[in-house]
Amino acid sequence: MYMKRVVITGMGIYSCLGLNKEEVRQSLFDGKSGISIDPVRKEFGFQSALTGVLPDVDLKEFLDRKSRISIPQQGAYAYVATLEALKQSGIDESFLHDNEVGILYGNDSSAVPVITGVDIVRERRNTALIGSGNIFQSMNSTVTMNLSCLFNLRGINFTISGACASGSHAVGLAYLLVKQGLQNIVVCGGAQEVNPYAVGSFDGLSAFSKREDEPTKASRPFDSKRDGLVPSGGAATLIVESYDSAIKRGAPILGEIIGYGFSSNGEHLSVPNIDGPYRSLKMAIEQSGVNQDDIAYINAHATSTHVGDRNEAAALLKVFGSLRPYVASTKSYTGHEMWMAGASEIVYSLLMAHGGFIAPNLNYEEGDDITSQLNIPTSRIDTDFDLFLSNSFGFGGTNSSLVIKKITN
Repeated sequence: MYMKRVVITGMGIYSCLGLNKEEVRQSLFDGKSGISIDPVRKEFGFQSALTGVLPDVDLKEFLDRKSRISIPQQGAYAYVATLEALKQSGIDESFLHDNEVGILYGNDSSAVPVITGVDIVRERRNTALIGSGNIFQSMNSTVTMNLSCLFNLRGINFTISGACASGSHAVGLAYLLVKQGLQNIVVCGGAQEVNPYAVGSFDGLSAFSKREDEPTKASRPFDSKRDGLVPSGGAATLIVESYDSAIKRGAPILGEIIGYGFSSNGEHLSVPNIDGPYRSLKMAIEQSGVNQDDIAYINAHATSTHVGDRNEAAALLKVFGSLRPYVASTKSYTGHEMWMAGASEIVYSLLMAHGGFIAPNLNYEEGDDITSQLNIPTSRIDTDFDLFLSNSFGFGGTNSSLVIKKITN
């Protein structure tokens, strides 16, 4: 079977670093964090009010009321990110009408509409008052079901729920489908709601940083004084397409996906190990066919937790040995964007690759006995690079690694 080359022809982002690609690129270039305090969380009983901060989307300027009532917070983020990605890719309404385009999106919760619906029933004792849009907002598949209808997407259509690797697996599965010729174009990405309801249980587990007096210094991937992650979210969309299709359309080619690795730890629900990430990394690199010393930059999963960062560092050292590529986590800027992170971090990395710089790992002052062995930049590295690797790991031991090559038209 002839395996097709798979490229990225469009990107869209709605993040605490900015509401579009240019704003996000500037934040990364300037070392500007998107983390602050949400006072509502303290009132709600949270131990930590730290979060990535971004505005809700006003869909009134885009959609009529009938279309809006089925879209939850993260669906709105995904909608505007997808508009940006489709525009860059040169895909308009007429193209979508005449061609089969698929959608795979990472999403693993939709808390607000579920809670809102239950509260209405408890208070009013009448399920009819929940409203017609609530069921479509409540389902985990809310993003793909809404976007597929709004954009007339008639190819593959389902949601990937893989915890914090959801966005990365969505891109990886799109890559496999296009590579095998089963789809020519797939809209893919990840979305994460940003509200107290979505992350209250994480706070209850004391998973969050308590460094509320210095919000922008709270997320400290790989640093010895890291004390937990900072929740965040938004949405990121990539247009993944066969090289032949992109050339035929005259679409811009931003990057080529050349390796996708995946694995399961098969052990603990929440505590990561070294073996699973190691196998995911090895698989992605072997599939890509590149030499390990050609990979200049690794966008690490590193969420600023003690065990997670340490074990990822150990896996990277086991794979790369003395090669010492730059390793940094953009979660030092954004906090942990959860279901979105695997997709957004590809956008962040490609923006850096095309911008000729590597954003530093913010707040890294001193590593522990394992993380200190990595080559972690603490200031911006102005350099051209063509190859990078992105890691995403999630609860339940799901692991995803992607190798991407920058393409310059």
